[in-house]
Amino acid sequence: MSTVGGIEQLIPDSVSTSFIETVNGSHQFTIQGYSLAKGMSPGKFIQSDIFSVGGYDWAIYFYPDGKNPEDQSSYISLFIALASDSNDIRALFELTLMDQSGKGKHKVHSHFDRALEGGPYTLKYKGSMWGYKRFFKRSALETSDYLKDDCLVINCTVGVVRARLEGPKQYGIVLPLSNMGQGLKDLLDSEVGCDIAFQVGDETYKAHKLILAARSPVFRAQFFGPIGNNNVDRIVIDDIEPSIFKAMLSFIYTDVLPDVHEITGSTSASSFTNMIQHLLAAADLYDLARLKILCEVLLCEKLDVDNVATTLALAEQHQFLQLKAFCLEFVASPANLGAVMKSEGFKHLKQSCPTLLSELLNTVAAADKSSTSGQSNKKRSASSVLGCDTTNVRQLRRRTRKEVRAVS
Repeated sequence: MSTVGGIEQLIPDSVSTSFIETVNGSHQFTIQGYSLAKGMSPGKFIQSDIFSVGGYDWAIYFYPDGKNPEDQSSYISLFIALASDSNDIRALFELTLMDQSGKGKHKVHSHFDRALEGGPYTLKYKGSMWGYKRFFKRSALETSDYLKDDCLVINCTVGVVRARLEGPKQYGIVLPLSNMGQGLKDLLDSEVGCDIAFQVGDETYKAHKLILAARSPVFRAQFFGPIGNNNVDRIVIDDIEPSIFKAMLSFIYTDVLPDVHEITGSTSASSFTNMIQHLLAAADLYDLARLKILCEVLLCEKLDVDNVATTLALAEQHQFLQLKAFCLEFVASPANLGAVMKSEGFKHLKQSCPTLLSELLNTVAAADKSSTSGQSNKKRSASSVLGCDTTNVRQLRRRTRKEVRAVS
């Protein structure tokens, strides 16, 4: 206790503060061809892509004929739904129908400015929704500036409620960043304790069996598996270039892609792409999952008309389905198709992966169909240009939402 101005005050021995706040994020959902969605019947919806806010997945649900059958399709309904396998998530929401006239007169239903009335909304389980069955009268919508060129634009904001506790900071010690990767790289460079040597062309690289086995299932089986040989002390590598093997070893020890330009001795984009293509093949050979994804991301970022054909051939030969799908869509673009077909890489593609041409035709036809209507001759003309049969076509529709730190 202490006395200030004759009043006794309590002086606590320790203090802490809880900060209750929201982690906010937004997603814009565009609906092209609104008139074609009418007549789906009440309760039928169009769903946005999944997006993440505050560590949880969400999706927007648009009901062109309303969610409630009793309204007889007089209203459109709009909801935001929890798409994660979670429960009792507390959040604030805002659903906005965008004014496309440029006047800024958006139609907004916001939970943020009403938070004091009842607090955040609690979503009990996956699929729980917040929104409005009678978001907007459909007859008014169809004569408004919210609908332009048969297109609607919806913006959704989610604020996930989080509690953060802060106590007194009693120490001024700064925690250093992890240097484990650098320590292992120094061990590799110094060759201290190395028990295996790789002969790659004219180069020899020494390493540690335990570290290799910890990072690669292939090395683990080779050294410590039932039919492996832990006594081997030298391995000849015939199918990987020395610079590629050296870069792969560096990644195994550090989990970071080395400077590709330094390794190749060139700053050209083609040298970079060629190096990453070979590194991806090596990562697949030794089952280095993270390195494979990292190389796929880099190849997607650097994709152009000169390298897409060789990248597509690589993706087909090693069954990198996500990279393959991205390449097919890139080639099928009307802005790219002609230039790609004239490239040297396309000649290699036709020779090494002839079955890919039918898949490419199918992708071109699908792109034409989605971008234009009434142009049925496009598929036929593309077929005659590529000179291949479109029967028994395989279709690929796989998507990936993994976040990988890209290095370039």
